[in-house]
Parts: sequence; structure tokens; C-alpha cells
Amino acid sequence: MLDFTKCSVEQLMEEKQLLEKKYADYVGQKLKLDMSRGKPASTQLDLNNDILSTLETYITEDGTDARNYGVLDGLSEAKKLFSELLNIAPANMIIGGNSSLNLMYDAMTRLFLFGTEGERPWCQLDQVKFLCPSPGYDRHFAICEDLGIEMITVPMHEDGPDMDYIESLVKEDASIKGIWCVPLYSNPQGICYSDEVVERLASMKTAAKDFRIFWDNAYGVHHIYDEVKLKDIFEAARAAGNENRVYYFFSTSKITFPGAGVALIASSLSNIAEIKKHMSIQTIGHDKLNQLRTVNYFKNAEGIRTHMKKLGNELRPKFEIVLNTLEKELAGTGLLSWTKPQGGYFVAVDTLPGCAKETVRLAKEAGVVLTGAGATFPYQNDPQDRNIRIAPTYPTVEELQKAMELFCVCVKLAGVNRLLIENQ
Repeated sequence: MLDFTKCSVEQLMEEKQLLEKKYADYVGQKLKLDMSRGKPASTQLDLNNDILSTLETYITEDGTDARNYGVLDGLSEAKKLFSELLNIAPANMIIGGNSSLNLMYDAMTRLFLFGTEGERPWCQLDQVKFLCPSPGYDRHFAICEDLGIEMITVPMHEDGPDMDYIESLVKEDASIKGIWCVPLYSNPQGICYSDEVVERLASMKTAAKDFRIFWDNAYGVHHIYDEVKLKDIFEAARAAGNENRVYYFFSTSKITFPGAGVALIASSLSNIAEIKKHMSIQTIGHDKLNQLRTVNYFKNAEGIRTHMKKLGNELRPKFEIVLNTLEKELAGTGLLSWTKPQGGYFVAVDTLPGCAKETVRLAKEAGVVLTGAGATFPYQNDPQDRNIRIAPTYPTVEELQKAMELFCVCVKLAGVNRLLIENQ
């Protein structure tokens, strides 16, 4: 494979002409493909259609009528299901509506308005900062931006966020109030936090007494290849005497139906009591019929695991299209590096510095919409303009193959143009 970074200007000009012709051919095909978000394809959603007919009764195990008001923190059978799946005690969780993102936003705003453990509400402080391992999830960053929280970018390593950097910051600065974490198959790189990283997050010394870890385990059961085990953050936090430090989030949005799943927040008993106090003013209870439908459909944790194997079989060919195409077209070119996730929903790639926005622009003009360059960093500012999140789930396999072939042409064209500018 030709290493473009070692080519002469004359060779680069020749490659540029060939690539421009290929690119023009794709533009002429008038493609309309969307890879901008991690949306399930209809074939993936079809795996769940039976859930719509599982509500044989609306009376719960304890005799509650699920059609009516009440049960603020969720049905006991729903708690039992997720307790078995996630190894979290039922008393430590609240079953919410369909959206874990909603629960995260609510958790953040409660801290802002009311504080926690007797500490001052964050809205009364001169400055509030949050640690944002990056590349990361754009919707996490949007919550901070919406509330005026200053975001601090933290580099990611192969085993999780840079803990040396994190520990050096939090021990000195009391205005740093928390950190976002997607600990298993992180969005977008697919990184899995090591046991050491989990332990250090749980036990590190923080200047802020009310420092909180927002533990978004969105892909905790989304294994595509071999299952990766994640160390229990609650166990580690209890052992370190920091049991109130963690807010844990999970949902079935990408397990069953986005917009019609079941979400939960879990934390210490003290935190749960605090949340329920404010939550009782906010709502009388969430959709218990949907909770009951979900329980009836999966039956138990093994039912979810069996379903996730089917889902893995559905997604694996798409991830392999992405990885195989990148390997075939770009390995050894010096123009792109990429992750090889074992699960989750995304593949992250890094172009040459200064080429991500141009690659995304070229793809869009040829009919393939990607996640915006910079979206995986706070304030949508990728300092090197190189990271792109690839979301392979929504297109058909045929569409995805076409989109990835075009993507590789765009990476090459953007890279060659950048190298020519640098060699002027």
C-alpha cells in the first residue's frame, strides 16, 4: 500500500487527479445515506416486535394496577430484572422513563439547583467545571454547555481516561465537580476501562466534597465479539469510602426501541433518597405499562443476554464492513488510524491533523452524512481536527459498503490536499 506521507509532490499530484475522478463518480451517483447518529436499522428494530404484544395483564406481582398513578421509583419486577442483569441492588435504583439522557440532565440540574449532602448548590458557585474524556459523547457535553459548566478535555488512553492528569486536577481544584464516563465500549472509540482506571476513579482524592462520577453504562451489554467484563464501580467506591460518588445510568433504548425503552439511575441509598425527594415533586411516576411489557418480554437477565447475542449477530457484519474496508483501502497509507471495538455502537477514526472537517464535507457533498467533525470534543472543538465518529448501524449492508468506499476516497483526497499544502 502506498504511504502517501512519503510521496513526492509529483506523486501526490498524480494521486490527486485519480482521486478527484473517483470522487466525481460518487457525486454523480447522487447518494443519500445517513451515518450521522447511532440509530438502529429497521432490521434491528424488527428483532423486538414481539415486545408489543407481551402485555397480557396490567396487574403487577404485588397487585398494583400499572395503568394508574403511582410507584414513583419503578415496578419491583423491573428492578429485579435490571438488578440481576447489572448486579445492582433493587433498593439502589430508580426506574425512569425511556431516556437515560433525561435522567442525566435531571441529575445535573438537581445538583445545580439544590446541591447534595448539604453542599452549596452549584448555581451559587462562581465556577463549576466538569471533566470530559475526549473523544466522547456530544450529548454529555451539550448538557454542560447548556448549564454553563466549564468543560475540561481529558485525553483518552487504551484503558480509559488519563488518570494521572485527572488525579492531578481534582485534588487541587474544588470547582471541578465531576466527570463523564462511558466505561464500556466508549462512545466513540469503543474503549473499555481497565480495573485500575475504575479503582482510581472510585478512590482518588478530590478537593470537591460533592464530586460526582456520571457513569453512563450505555453499552454495558452490547457485546459484538467476546464479552468484556467491567469492574464494579459501586464496589470500588464503597471500598474507598466514597459510596456517594457515583451516579450510574443505563437504558434499553438500543436494546429494544429508542424512544420506547426503559431507563434507570442507580446510586447509594443516600443519593437515591435525595433524588426521590425532588423527583416526587417532578412526577407521580413513569410509564409502568412499558416497564411491565419489558419484563414480560425478557423474563430475566438471561433473556436480555440471549437477545443481545441476536443483536450482536445483526451488528457484527456492519462493523466488519467498516473495519475490512478501512484495512483494505487505508492500511499503510499514513492517512488514517482507527479503533477496533469489541462492542458498542461506533468506530472512531483519526485522519491526518487538519483533515477531519474536510473529509466530512467531501462525504456530505457526495451524499453521505457523517457525524460532524469536532462533535466528539467539548464545544465541538477538536484541537487537531482529526477525529471522526463512524456510526455503521443505520444503513443496510449494501449502503454501508458503498458509504465506506466513498469515505475512504474522501479521507485520501483530504489527506493528499493537506500534504500538498504542507509541501509547498
